[in-house]
Amino acid sequence: MTTQANFFVALQQAMPINKKAPAIWADGDLTYSWQDLEEATAMLANLLDDLQLPKGSRIAVQVDKSVEAVMLYLATLRAGHVFLPLNTAYQSGEIGYFLENATPAVVVCSPANFGWVSKLAFKNGVERVFTLSDDRQGTLLERAAAMPRTHQAAVVDADTLAVIIYTSGTTGRSKGAMLSHGNITSNAETLKAYWDWQPNDVLIHALPIFHVHGLFVAIHGAMLNGSPMIWMNKFDPKRAIDHMSKGTVFMGVPTLYTRMLAEPGLTEASTKNMRLFVSGSAPMLAETHADWQAATGHAILERYGMSETVMLTSNPCLPDARYNNQAERRGGTVGFPLPGVTLRVVDDDNQPLPADEIGGIQVKGPNVFLGYWQMPEKTAEEFTADGFFKTGDVGKQGSDGYVTIVGRSKDLIISGGYNVYPAEIESFINNLPGVAESGVVGVPHPDFGEVGVAVVVPKAGAAVDAASVIAAIKSEMANFKVPKHCVIVDALPRNIMGKVQKNLIRAEYAELFTA
Repeated sequence: MTTQANFFVALQQAMPINKKAPAIWADGDLTYSWQDLEEATAMLANLLDDLQLPKGSRIAVQVDKSVEAVMLYLATLRAGHVFLPLNTAYQSGEIGYFLENATPAVVVCSPANFGWVSKLAFKNGVERVFTLSDDRQGTLLERAAAMPRTHQAAVVDADTLAVIIYTSGTTGRSKGAMLSHGNITSNAETLKAYWDWQPNDVLIHALPIFHVHGLFVAIHGAMLNGSPMIWMNKFDPKRAIDHMSKGTVFMGVPTLYTRMLAEPGLTEASTKNMRLFVSGSAPMLAETHADWQAATGHAILERYGMSETVMLTSNPCLPDARYNNQAERRGGTVGFPLPGVTLRVVDDDNQPLPADEIGGIQVKGPNVFLGYWQMPEKTAEEFTADGFFKTGDVGKQGSDGYVTIVGRSKDLIISGGYNVYPAEIESFINNLPGVAESGVVGVPHPDFGEVGVAVVVPKAGAAVDAASVIAAIKSEMANFKVPKHCVIVDALPRNIMGKVQKNLIRAEYAELFTA
C-alpha cells in the first residue's frame, strides 16, 4: 500500500489557517496570498493532468525567476511529475543535451527563447512546449487559466522521484541527480528545526530558483513554516537591505554579502529586525564573515550541501546538544553534520581517519539522492559497499565536531608525489596585504607531474606584486606547496551561484609549462 508522501501535501498542511494572509510580496507591489498559491498550483496541476502525460513525466523548465515559476514547480510535484529546472545561462548545446538525456514530456521556456528551444524540443521528440515570462505572460498561463481551481494531489511514496537537478558538469557531461519526495521532505523538516524557524519569520528571497539553494533550502524553509517571502526577481543590494526592515531571514551566496557590504546603508540599525543570515553554495572568505559581523552585529551561518544531498552540515543556529552545546558560527567551517546525517572522513583506502586529519568526505542519510539519471554504473561507483555517498569533497572534522571543507578531490594537486590542497594556499594568500581573493589550480608539468598556479585578485586601489606573493608563501610553507607561477587578475571566473570556475582557470594555464 502506498503512503501519501507528496511533498506538496506537506506544504499544504503547513499553510496558515487564514489562506488570505500574504504568502509572497513580489516585485511590482504584487501580493500573493496562500489561497492564490493553492488555486494557481491547482490550475497548473490540472493542466498537466489534462495533457494525459505518463506518470512521472519530466517537466523541463528554463525561465526567468518569477512567482509563477515557483507555482509551476509546486504544481509539478502536486501532479506527481518530475521537475527539471535548468540554469538560465545554458545555451543550445547544453539544452540539447538535457532534452536528449532527460526525455521530458513538457518544456517550458521564456518567450524570447521559444524559437530555438522549440526546435531543439521537437528534434528530441518533445511535442509540448510552453512559454512563461517573469511578468505573468506566456502560453502556459493562458492554457491554465481555464482549468479548475481545485486539485487532489497525486499519491506518491517517499521514494518517488520528485526533481532532477543536473550538476554543473565541470569535469564532463552533466549528471542528473535524482531527488525523491522523501529526500526533500526530510531535509526541509530537519532545517526547519535546526535553524529554529519562528512563527513570525519572513524570508527575503534573493536567489535563483534553478538551484538547490534557492529552490529547496529557501523556498521549502519558508513554506514549510507557513512564512511569507519578500520576493526579488533580481538581486539588488540596496533594495535587499531596505527589505530587512520587514524580513527576518536572508539566504545568499558570498557574492551577495560582499555586494551588500559595499552599501553605506548596511548597519546594525538597518538589520536589527533580522534573525538569521545564511550563506552557502560557495566558500566565504573569513574577511567577509568578520566584516559582516562588524557591520551588522550578526554572525553569518555557513552550511554545506550538494545537488545530490541537499543540505548536509550547518553551523549552529542554537546551541547543539550533540556537540557540548556549542553555538559558535565559526567562519571558515561548515559546522556540524545535520541531525540524521552521518558524515565520515576517509583515506584513499576508504578507512576512517582520526579527528583533524584531511581526507575524502562521505555521507549517509535520508536526504541522500536516489542516484544519477540513466547512469546506473556511475551511481554504483559513487556509493560505498556500506551505503555512503562519496561527495568528492576533501575536508576534515575537528575533535569538537566542526567540519571544514578543504576543496574538491578533483582540485587536489599532486606535485612530485606530494598532495597539495589549494584551499590551504588560498587561505594564506587571501590574508596577505592588499589581496581580495585568490584561486589556486594544478596544471601539467614535465618534471613534477602537476604544479600550482596562483591567480590573485587585488583589493580595489591596492598594488599586489606576483613575485612578492610567491616569496611570502615560500617563507611560510613547504616548498612542494609553493605555486610555480602567480598572475594578478581583475576577477576570478564565477558561475551564477558565485562558485569559482576552476576548470576555466585550469584551461587557461594548462600549457604554461608544457607548450
